[in-house]
Amino acid sequence: MQIQTSRFGTVEIDKKRITTFPKGLVGFPKCQRFALIQTNDEGVFFWLQSVDRPELAFVVCDPRIFVPDYRIPVKQEDLEVIELDDAEQAQVLVIVNKVENMLTGNLQGPLIVNARKLLGKQLVLSDKRYTTRHPLMPLAPRAVVPASKTA
Repeated sequence: MQIQTSRFGTVEIDKKRITTFPKGLVGFPKCQRFALIQTNDEGVFFWLQSVDRPELAFVVCDPRIFVPDYRIPVKQEDLEVIELDDAEQAQVLVIVNKVENMLTGNLQGPLIVNARKLLGKQLVLSDKRYTTRHPLMPLAPRAVVPASKTA
C-alpha cells in the first residue's frame, strides 16, 4: 500500500502493519490509522505517520531508552480498548519534540500499543513525576557558517 507523506513523499508500507488508534490521538480524534516509519538504521526514533493526512506525523521513541525506570499506570479499561490481556506485552512510545537544543518526550501522554493486534491508545497521565517536555537528550550545536563578504 502506498501512502502520501509531506516529509518523505510517497512511501510503500505493508497494510498489515497499520496501527489503529480507535479514539485517535489527543487533538486529532479523527486520525486513527498510523504507520510507524523507520528512516535510518539507528532504530531509536521513528515517524508515526498518519495514513490519511500526509501532513500529520510525529517523531516517537521508546521512552525507556532515555528513562529506564519509566512506568505508567494502565487501567484495565485502557487494556480492553486495545484488546491486550497483559500490560507487560504492550509497546510504549512517546511523542518527541525539539525544544531549543534539547529533544524532549511527552511522558504524560504515552502511546500504548498492542503490537500483536496493532491497536493503540494515547493515555493522559496525571502523574506529576512526568511532564509533556521531559528532557531526553541534548542536540549537538550546529556550526554557524559566516556569510561571505562581497566586494
